[in-house]
Amino acid sequence: MSFRPFLCDYLEQQARPLYKIGHQPRLYALAQQIGEGLVFDDDVVFAAAYLHDLGVFIGHRPEDPKLLTSWDHVAYATTKSPAILRGAGFPEDKIDAVLDVIREHQPRDEPRSLESVILRDADILEQLGAVGILRTAAKVGGDTRFATFNDVYQSLRRALQTLPPLLRLPSSQRLAEPKIAALKAFLLSLEAESLPALY
Repeated sequence: MSFRPFLCDYLEQQARPLYKIGHQPRLYALAQQIGEGLVFDDDVVFAAAYLHDLGVFIGHRPEDPKLLTSWDHVAYATTKSPAILRGAGFPEDKIDAVLDVIREHQPRDEPRSLESVILRDADILEQLGAVGILRTAAKVGGDTRFATFNDVYQSLRRALQTLPPLLRLPSSQRLAEPKIAALKAFLLSLEAESLPALY
């Protein structure tokens, strides 16, 4: 079995709650769109896309809410990923590159390679538009940061204000345009229908 089916199977076994299983293949598909016409290591991007959020899955993250508030899911993923990649038959000489991409995938990070830029841009795009709305709303009651709908609203407002300027590549900026429009429209509707009584 090649490493790609292995990592897909591994994700299917580990992604809990179940709705989290869609993020990785969507992220990789976005990375393919972003990287079209660019020369980058697709193996590295694929592996990082499938393993970058390992530390957010139930069974991998702490269950104690106090521990969860300071949990570093990226450090966890970079610690666990080498053994998983070796078990998958992933090329040994590319493992360090995968770990770098995982370390640099969040909006606040400074990506140092094209692979990191591509995956980071893709992860930002996943936080915008209809998918971004669904992913954020799904966290209510299951994530210590999202106790109420107002927490979702505030998070989506911050995403709209802060994330689009962080996109590095022109292709990512183009892909963001309809997502930004959808998020703006949703927030305007939510404000018209619910505020200030949203809880």
